Amino acid sequence: MKNKVKYIALIPVIILAIVLSCGKKDSKEGNPDSIISGTTSILVDESLMPIVEDQVSVFQSQYDAEIKLLPKSEKEAVIDFSKGVADIIILSRDLNNDEKAFFKNKKIKPKVTSFAIDAVAFVKNNKSNDTLIELKQIIDFLKGSKNDIKGLVFDNPNSSSVRYLCELAGIESLPSEGVFSVKTNNEVIKFVSENNGLIGVVGMNWLTQPKPEMQKYIDELKVLSVKGVDGVYVSPSQDNIATRTYPLARVLYIINCQGYDGLGMGFASFIAGEIGQRIILQSGLAPVREPSRNIKIRNQIENKK
Repeated sequence: MKNKVKYIALIPVIILAIVLSCGKKDSKEGNPDSIISGTTSILVDESLMPIVEDQVSVFQSQYDAEIKLLPKSEKEAVIDFSKGVADIIILSRDLNNDEKAFFKNKKIKPKVTSFAIDAVAFVKNNKSNDTLIELKQIIDFLKGSKNDIKGLVFDNPNSSSVRYLCELAGIESLPSEGVFSVKTNNEVIKFVSENNGLIGVVGMNWLTQPKPEMQKYIDELKVLSVKGVDGVYVSPSQDNIATRTYPLARVLYIINCQGYDGLGMGFASFIAGEIGQRIILQSGLAPVREPSRNIKIRNQIENKK
C-alpha cells in the first residue's frame, strides 16, 4: 500500500517532466540530480524557512533526493543567485525587470512557480493595549513623520520585509531613528516579547510554525490587525491571507534556472501539487491551489440501537 501511495504521488512530477521536456534536448550528462533523485542546493529567503523546511523534509522522505537549503536575507540570496551559488531560489517576489534581463543575457529562461501566500505581520508585547494598527501610520513613520509608534523592529536591513515596506512607503532605505534591526525573525519575536511598546515586523510563518523553544516568546505577543486603504481592520488569518483582504499578503515563488530536468523541476512540481499544497494548508499559510478533500462514502447505513 505504501508503494502504491508513493507511486501515485510521483505521477504529477513525471507528467510535468514529460510536458516540459517536449521539444527540448536531453538533460546534460553528468548532472548531480534528476527530477526526483540526486542532490542540489536551494537559496531561500530566510523569512520563509519554516514552510520550506517542511516541504523539503516530506519531499526527501518520499524520493531519493537530498536538498541543501541556503537561508539568507533576500538581497544576499538574490546576489548569490546571480553568481550561480545555486540555480534555484525561493522568494516572496518574482524576479524584477533588471534580474530578468540579467538571466536573458545569459540565455537562461527562469521557470517561476507560485506555491503559497504568506504575510508580513506586526506584533506587539501582550502588555500593550493595542490590537490595531493603520498601515498609513507605519508608512508615515518610515517616511520620518512622528506619530504614536515608538519603534519598529526588523529582522535584517536586507530582508524581504524591509524591502516590501520600503516599496510601500516609496523610500530607498529605513530611517536612522526609531528603527531597530536584529538578525532573524526569531530574534524579532524574542526582542519584542521582552520590550513593551515596540512593533515587530515578521513573516507570518514564524508565528504559525514556531520552533518549540520559541513558543514561550510567542505567547507573550499579540498579532495586530491592520487597516489598509479600504478602511477596514483585518487580521492576518489564513482566510484573510488566502483572499488577499489582509493588506500585507504576499505570494511565494520558487524560481528555477537549472536549465535541465533536475530537482528544481521536481521540487517545484511537488510543492505546487497536491501534497505540497496540503502542507501549506496545514502550516497556517494559504495554498495557491486548493487541495482536494477525501470524502469517505459508506455503502450501508448502520442502525444504532
